[in-house]
Amino acid sequence: MKPFTKKEFQERFGQVVNKSFYHFLMSYRDPSPKSEIGHFANSAYDDHLFPRQSTSYSELTNYLELNAPYLSSMSIFDEAWEYYETYRSQR
Repeated sequence: MKPFTKKEFQERFGQVVNKSFYHFLMSYRDPSPKSEIGHFANSAYDDHLFPRQSTSYSELTNYLELNAPYLSSMSIFDEAWEYYETYRSQR
């Protein structure tokens, strides 16, 4: 799954300033996820302790390593983080 372009994201979700990683990740939620990032997004949505306002890679990795049994591999997070960074650089 490729990241949304800035235009695709704005068309789908509107303009958002300083989007946290969680809010970016929610753009990949899907009732029938077809990717690991989609599964991650659905699980993060159900995780009421997920750091929803964070934009910090280290804060998120620390949380996920200790509290996210739903994430089978940190490489899934790393891929989503790369998409997030791409999105942020396009703003």
